[in-house]
Parts: sequence; C-alpha cells; structure tokens
Amino acid sequence: MKHIKSICFFVLTGLVFFACKENNNTETASATSELKVDYETFELDNGLKVLFHIDRSDPVVAVSLTAHVGSAREKEGRTGFAHLFEHLLFLESENLGKGGLDKMSARIGGSGANGSTSRDRTNYLQTVPKDALEKMIWAEADKLGYFINTVTEPVLAKEKQVVKNEKRQSVDNRPYGHMQYVIDKNLYPQGHPYSWQVIGSLEDLQNATLQDVKDFFNRWYVPNNVILTIAGDFDKEQAKQWVKKYFDEIPRGENIPELEKQPAVLESTKRLYYEDNFARAPRLTMVWPGVPNYHEDSYALSVLNQYLSQGKKAPLDKVLVQDEQLTSFVGMGAYNSEVSGQIQLSVTAFDQVDLDDVAKAIDKAFKQFEENGISEDDLNRIKAGQETNFYNGLSSVLGKGANLTQYEMFAGDASFITKDVENILAVTPEDVMRVYNTYIKNKNHIAVSFVPKGETSMALENSKLAEVVEEQIVDGAEESFDASIAATYEKTPSSFDRSIEPPYGESPDVKVPEVWKENLNSGISVAGIENDEVPLVRFQMKIKGGMLLENKDKIGVSNLMAELMTRGTKNKTPEQLENEIESLGASISSYATDDAVYITGSCLSKHFDATMDLVTEVLLEPRWDEKEFALAKQSVKSSIQRQKANPNAIAANEYAKLLYGKDHILAQNNQGTEASVESITIEDLKSYYNTNLTPKLASLNVVGDISQEKVISNLETINKKWEAKDVTIPELPEVKTPNKSTVYFYDVPNAKQSQLRFGYPGPKATDDDYYAATVMNYRLGGGGFASQLTQQLREGKGYTYGIRSSFSGDELTGDFQISSGVRTNVTYESAALIKEILENYAKDFDSTDLEVTKGYTIKSNARAFETLGAKLRMLSNISELGYDDDYAKQREAIVKSLTVEDIKGLAGKYLNPDQMIYLVVGDAKTQLDKLEKLGFGKPVLLNPTFKGLDQ
Repeated sequence: MKHIKSICFFVLTGLVFFACKENNNTETASATSELKVDYETFELDNGLKVLFHIDRSDPVVAVSLTAHVGSAREKEGRTGFAHLFEHLLFLESENLGKGGLDKMSARIGGSGANGSTSRDRTNYLQTVPKDALEKMIWAEADKLGYFINTVTEPVLAKEKQVVKNEKRQSVDNRPYGHMQYVIDKNLYPQGHPYSWQVIGSLEDLQNATLQDVKDFFNRWYVPNNVILTIAGDFDKEQAKQWVKKYFDEIPRGENIPELEKQPAVLESTKRLYYEDNFARAPRLTMVWPGVPNYHEDSYALSVLNQYLSQGKKAPLDKVLVQDEQLTSFVGMGAYNSEVSGQIQLSVTAFDQVDLDDVAKAIDKAFKQFEENGISEDDLNRIKAGQETNFYNGLSSVLGKGANLTQYEMFAGDASFITKDVENILAVTPEDVMRVYNTYIKNKNHIAVSFVPKGETSMALENSKLAEVVEEQIVDGAEESFDASIAATYEKTPSSFDRSIEPPYGESPDVKVPEVWKENLNSGISVAGIENDEVPLVRFQMKIKGGMLLENKDKIGVSNLMAELMTRGTKNKTPEQLENEIESLGASISSYATDDAVYITGSCLSKHFDATMDLVTEVLLEPRWDEKEFALAKQSVKSSIQRQKANPNAIAANEYAKLLYGKDHILAQNNQGTEASVESITIEDLKSYYNTNLTPKLASLNVVGDISQEKVISNLETINKKWEAKDVTIPELPEVKTPNKSTVYFYDVPNAKQSQLRFGYPGPKATDDDYYAATVMNYRLGGGGFASQLTQQLREGKGYTYGIRSSFSGDELTGDFQISSGVRTNVTYESAALIKEILENYAKDFDSTDLEVTKGYTIKSNARAFETLGAKLRMLSNISELGYDDDYAKQREAIVKSLTVEDIKGLAGKYLNPDQMIYLVVGDAKTQLDKLEKLGFGKPVLLNPTFKGLDQ
C-alpha cells in the first residue's frame, strides 16, 4: 500500500526577552515557525518498508537500511550478535564480493559505509553522489538477501577480533569504561534484554559459533523487519523501479513479535563501587528507572533533566559546581529505549573529593528544586534550545532520513514527528514537578562509585564491590585465522544476474557555493556563504595567536581567558548572559587552541541580530568574574590530572613533545600543567586580552540563511570599538626530521591496548605538495576501508578496531602521523607490519590504486558542501590559508593530472619509516622489550619512575 504524506513541523521559538530601557520591564514575544517536509512510504509484498524524501539542495542521496534488531533481541550467553552483524555486513556479499560495500564506497565517492547498533536497532547508512543511487540500492539488497553464505569460519574469527578490539578501545582501556556495564547489570533483573551491553562480552563473542551467527541473521535480517530510507536528489519513480527490481524476490521472514514493555523495578537502593585502573578522579553515577521512548512522561523528564543539570540556574550546577566546588560539570539525561528507560545523573568529582559529599550535595540541590520548581520563563528557555536542535537534526539529507526512519520504526509512523513536537510544546511546569515526584524523589535507585586504584575510601558509604570481568593480557591467547581464504558456497538463485554492478547515472553537476568577502577598516576579514535550506546560521571568529603568544613558563593563559569570555560580560552576570543566549535558542562558545582564540556559535536566522549583540559583548566587554575564574582554574587542573591516566591523552601529549622538542612552544599542552595553571592570575588573563586580541589578526566566517548586508551591519559596533593593535605572531623554530628512527615507550601498566603514534614533520597546508600528499595518502591510511593499513591490520590480522594515517597542517606547521589502538599482545607485530607497509607503499602503488584514489577524490566533491559545517570549513580554508574561492575545482584538476609516478615520487619524499618517531603507550612489562626487534635500537622508556596508576 502506498502513502504520500507531508509533515509540517510546528516548533515553538520560545519567549525572547528584550530589556526595555525606559521602564526596565520585560516584554515577551513568541512565534512559531513551520518547516514542510514531504515524504512517501510504500511497502513491498515481502514486507520491506520504504521511505522516500526528496531534497534537491545538493546532488547527493543518503541511503540507509535499518533492521529492527539490537542487543535486546539477543539471549544471555549469546550477546553482542547484533553489533557483530553491523561489522559483518560491510565485508562481503555474494555479488559485491570481497570488501563489499566498503570497497564500492571508495570507488563511488561515498561518505564511507557506516553503521551503528543500539539496544533496539541496527542501521547501515551512507551519503553518495546521486549518480550512484542504483548501485547503492543493488548493494543494500545484496547485503540483505545475498550475504549470509559468505560468512565462513575465518571471516567470523577475524571479525570477532575486530569487535573485541573495539570493546578494548571503548570500554576496557579508558577511564570509567565499565560504568555502564555495572549500572545495567544491577538496574535490570537477570534475563532482561537491557541487562547486558550492546557490544556484548568478550567471552560470548569468543564462544559464538558459525551456526549461531547464521541462525541470528536468518531470524532478524528479513525484509519484514527492515526499513529502507532514501533521502536526497533523485527521481522517485525510477527509484521505485530499482527498489522493486533488487528487493522484491528476497523472501519474507517469519513474523516478528513486538517486544513488550519491561520497565526496570528496584526493590531497594543499591550502592556499588569499583576501583578503576585508568581513573584519576572519583565518579558517582546515580540511576533511576525511567520510561520508554515516546512515553507521555518522557517529554517532561527531558525538560527536568536539562533544568536540573545544565547552566548557571540549574540547581545541581549551583550547589555542586558554584557553591561547594566539588566538580566542574554535572551530567543528567535519559537513556530511553523501546521497552524501558532510565534516568542517569553523573558527576566526575575533583581529585580527592569524597563521593559521600557529592551525594549530599545532590540531595541538597534536589531539595532546592522541590522548594522552587521551574518557572515558565525557564521552561520556554529550554524549549527555544529544542527548536534549534531540531533544525540542526535536519541540516543534512542523512539527518532527515534518520529522523523519518526513527519515527516509522519506533512510533509506528513517520508522521509521529508532528505529535512528538506537540508533546514537547505541551509540557508545563506542573508536569516537570510531577515527573520528579514520580520517578526521582525518594525513589530506589542505583548509585555506582568508580574510584582510582587504592582509593576505596572515596566511594559512597556502604557500597558493595561490583563484579567486572577484566581481560588478562596473554601472548598468543587469540585464535589464528587466514582471512584470505575465499568462501565456497552455492550462490542464492535470482531471476537475473546480480553479479553485474549497475552503471552510474548522469554525473552530478557540482556547483561550488558562491562566496562573498569584505574587509572591514578595523582589519577584520569577513567571508560568508548564503544558504536558505534551513533557517539556521553558523559562525566562527578566529583571532590568531592562542598559545603561540604565551610565556612558556606560564602556559594556559589563553585557554583560561577564552574560557572566561563567555562567563558573563560587563553588564551581565554569568547567569544572565547564559539565560539570554539560551532564550534565543542560540549557542555561543569561546576556546583557545595552539595558534588561535575562537568565538563560535549558531542560531536561528531570525535571532541573528540578537545573537550578534551578545557576541559583541562577549568580545568587547568581558566581565573577568573572580568566582568564575577560580571555578575555571579548578576545572582545568582536574582535566589535566585525568589526562595523566588516559592512554589516548598521554599519546597525544607525549607525541607533541617528541615531534617538536621539549623547548618548542607547540610541544606544550595548551591547557598548561597543574603548576602553570595554579600560577596564573586573573591579571594574566587581562594582560593577554589587552595585549594580544586585535581585529588585525581576526577573521569571521558566516554561513546559512543570512545576507551579506545583515552580517556586516551587525559588525558595526565591533568594527568601531575594537582597538586595532599591532601584534606579531613569533616565528617558530624549524621542526627537523629525525636523522634516524627511535622507539619511545610510555608505560601504562595493565593497558588492554597499546596506543601507537608514528610520524614526523610534514608539509604545511600552504605548501605546494600538501594537497597532493593527502591524495597520495588515501590508499595508505586516509581512505578508511580502502586503505592498506586498515585492510592489513584490521581486516587481514584483526589487530585493531581502527587505524589511520594523515597529513595535517596549517600555515605554520605540518606533520604526518599514523595512529591506532592495537591489541596489547600484538604491539610489536602491529608496529612491524606498519613499517613494512610504509617501506613497500611507493614500490607497490599501481594503476588500480590510482584509479580508486581518483574515483573517490573526484566523485566525493558532490558531498563537499552539503552541510553548514562543510561550508564553514570551506570558508576557513579560503580566509585562513589563502586558498582561491574555487580551490575545490582546482584540486579536482590536480587529481586528474596525477600519475602513478607522481604518487610514487610523493611517497618517496614524504614516507620514510627509517626517520620516524615511533611512540607506544602501553604495558611496558609485557611489550617494551619486544620492540627492539624493529631494528631501531633499544626503546626509550619515557617514564622510568612510573610505578602504577594509583600514584
């Protein structure tokens, strides 16, 4: 049955407050805005649901296949299957062959085949140039109907290792990684579909048999349990013919029963604790049983969570952050799913803070809320932010398709989005208080304390030790496999030859967005792209300098200064400024990097004037609030402390020191050190602001539904009042390539993965070779699954979840880097294989590699300017690096002219494994000595006095 529908989204703008100077009263204004999104649904005889949405703003199409199966459909002892299939379906199918959709994506210029798994669904999605739509429909059908025969014992064994590496990276090898496991295991009774984690357990994955896997696929991956969504620039009638051609003969599966709602019920409050190998600060997470998706109370609960925790007016922020200074941030939100939900409040306390004090402060904040409730003004402030978030979710064809699919699958009809918005708008202050009393006040809950090793005294009183299964590092523990063995099977019959890949359609006409530019007399360079696809505006001001203008003995000044700029202005307290920004549904943030200070933000186009008035105040009239300064200092020091036990952060910080040399300014972490931050005064911030911030080093880029005239008129005050000082960016010392390679090791005892950072100085972004070098790198490690590093270390060996190589640079510096997290017990093997790939890359690069590189690089231009973020990046390249407005077209010409010999020459020039920095962050006890076999001498241990993470 066919349905043609149109959804009109009515969203509350919110109550916007304007101060009336004459009588100091407040006026309110409200409005609604409407966005019309047409969509069409139809269903094939086999039960496949299809959603179409036309959007001709860019020559691209987003295609997604969403199966109504997640971890909730698994069984105890066989967990992780849904997520395992998310991986398997990219690898191969009967007619796509080895490499599957990943390999095809590289050829057609797609965004990269991607997917995700939740408790309740698994999706596969990609945005491609519109000329590849038939190819995508063919490929998605092949995955659904012609896949399972290609899964063999070697394929399963390899992908088990990949998934286990993902778990090590995202759970086992990071601070607080096991927190959600402890929560869900204790919140839900044994056997509840949410009592285990989506990624499953290492033991279950290891025990999964080939027959288990095939049974799971045949049960759940059937047309009557799947939605195909196509959104973008395409011909509907032609697309319908293709969908029917490729999907019609896939047989319907057994009927899929709906899962009954199964709310969590706690007979009593549970307190648990765990000593975390990677934590440097204690964290308390409190969890209450909540409600499923789209439950009538979910809307008021969403407002409650935000009001209690976010911003200066939030009771939890007032007590825990501002008054008692126990933490720098309180997070609270709902984890709502199909059959149940939960409300989670999480506080990472400062070093040495007792979590009993945190719990008392939470109780105090709750009592304040009970006394005062939420006002209509604050409710409308929150709704204004929801409107902007809503539009942000529709700013790409992939986002539009994902929203339609979500409602179709879990609310029964894509048109529920209108009802969803109505439900948001209907929330009252009384509703917010009611759900607080129903779900939180004096209710049983889970309270989980994660504390550093040896610091159990910081856990909540009367907590019991939580059960967590920690993987042991054992050499040779993983089963071996040969991923090169081709599957042998009898092909699934079809009425036509599916092995013939469909042809391309008509090549899309890629148009580079029109750029306007204006230089103001103060020195600010302004550039913009006008685009009215959605009523949003995004902007970014960059003021060159950042850490480069700091004293090396007091690093962290620009970072703290930027942090303080949005914490109040001369005439607005921090709370007043925050309320005005949020009442507009806008966002304004400021931050510092190694080489700049940024002020960025977004807003609805109708609120651009008011938003820029606030930006003007932030830039020209900082408040220099002493209390906020003290809070910011403590927050930064806590962040620096936590980095010391995070392998990823350690790798980034240590690599910078090795790349630049310890005395180079860029070797520093721009946050500073605990000692340098402690020494910084508010006068240091004022001095940096008065001395170094100048319009002569500033550029502003604006994209969205706004005209050049309106942008410039809103800069009048900044242009007139911002003092134009002469500031010189100091010349940086030359960064030299090492004469020979050295292996450096940073010890993190019992690390489940080793973090690898290999590289050396590379070309700057303004160098003639820079772009050509990035193209050369595509087949090495820049092309995801099209790259040799991924194919050999992940797909061939199962050593890692992900690995990449990249050239990164700006007008000042550049570097080449390979980064990955690999299984601890194959640290040497991974490093040796990377070295071998680098040695052979130039020699082995051939015409096929060039063809794939050119195909992807040229065709992907169709996606280059789709989102506001992409347009903003384009403007940054033009305004900050001096690129021509049509640099995208120029780059296309560069790619077309490249030859195999050109690539070999670039590889020989920029890839030299014998002159690199080899940094490993991992378990020295088991891995350090082996690395001498790389042939670069005895590894240098960077922290020889390091005894353990509990210090």
